[in-house]
Amino acid sequence: MRFHRNLVYAVADAIDLIFNQDHYADKVIERTLKRDKRWGSKDRAFIASTTYELVRYKRLYLEIAEEKTPLSRDGFFRVLAVWATLRGLELPDWPEFDQVPSRKIKGRFDALRQERAIKESITDWLDALGEQAFGAKKWEAELKALNTEAEVILRANTLRIRRDELADYLKQEGIDSTPVEGVEEALILSERANVFQLKGFKDGWFEVQDASSQKVAPFLDVHPGQRVIDACAGAGGKALHLSALMENKGQLIALDVFEHKLKTLKLRARRAGAHNIETRTIDSSKVIKKLQRSADRVLVDAPCTGLGVLRRNPDAKWKIDAAFLERVVETQKEILATYAQMVKPQGKLVYATCSILPQENEDQVKHFLASEEGQKFKLIQQQHLYPSTDHYDGFFMALFEREA
Repeated sequence: MRFHRNLVYAVADAIDLIFNQDHYADKVIERTLKRDKRWGSKDRAFIASTTYELVRYKRLYLEIAEEKTPLSRDGFFRVLAVWATLRGLELPDWPEFDQVPSRKIKGRFDALRQERAIKESITDWLDALGEQAFGAKKWEAELKALNTEAEVILRANTLRIRRDELADYLKQEGIDSTPVEGVEEALILSERANVFQLKGFKDGWFEVQDASSQKVAPFLDVHPGQRVIDACAGAGGKALHLSALMENKGQLIALDVFEHKLKTLKLRARRAGAHNIETRTIDSSKVIKKLQRSADRVLVDAPCTGLGVLRRNPDAKWKIDAAFLERVVETQKEILATYAQMVKPQGKLVYATCSILPQENEDQVKHFLASEEGQKFKLIQQQHLYPSTDHYDGFFMALFEREA
């Protein structure tokens, strides 16, 4: 691999924003990649993959480089030298890399890799929490899986195109893909590609969505003609999937407390041809009260720690602490109890998170079923999706039915 100054400096600027100024990595990388239109696909890939790798293994690289945050410019180059050395890359003859102690780097890595929290680059608090929840062996397997780079997976929008037709189209564009077993609309790309530039994307033929995430909408068991509510719709990835499963028939109400996210959903729905979606901002308790006992199906894709999607958002693990987890758990309890009131008798409710922690998942199910509102429901089934065994993002889903 050949190092180019403008690309390395772009990574340095991105790391400064992420490490020192606490910006979200995905947003920083998105903006960084727009800095120079002359950058080709390999240039962009270097910036994105290198930045994510430094974020993913932040603790390990900092420990080896004997650096701390806030990270200086010189400190960045020492960290980058660690990254390159451990990957067997030859460093360029730049002043910033003068006297890099390659042997010392490898020696410190051999010593530090004996400590799981450092080797897998996680905080001591979260490492202890994970071991308590899963046991040492399974937790180590989860950490290893969560530190792998996420694949690019597409969901064929069946309102526009079938999966096999989408695969043929991608092939014509020089992009190889294969179906994901057990996920009806999913295609996994053989190599990373900027699919957002394709005409097929602009025409609404597909969305980028992880295979585990694609399992949530079918879990709700929706049918054409029903009234369905996506209670935490956000920018609408699962709402668009629900609309396709409903064949654009019936009413799909997308709710969220953030109006700007629903505006994004409207644009995506227009592109996808999802005409049965209606957006409503939750700006008061009246919005939920007006919908009490009115929906055949309700999806509560609850806010969570995001621990199951660290492959895509590795900086999330540096933002999680005990206080944050406690706030999230309380919010989940409140949302589930409140939004469940929108389910009509014999209607169904799905509670889902993109976390693997029991505090956010099966513990929430037990708490809900023991609550006043939850006693009106019965649990049909619940499902865990673990990165170490299911090979995609970590998710949890619980399906309830309101009694007649």
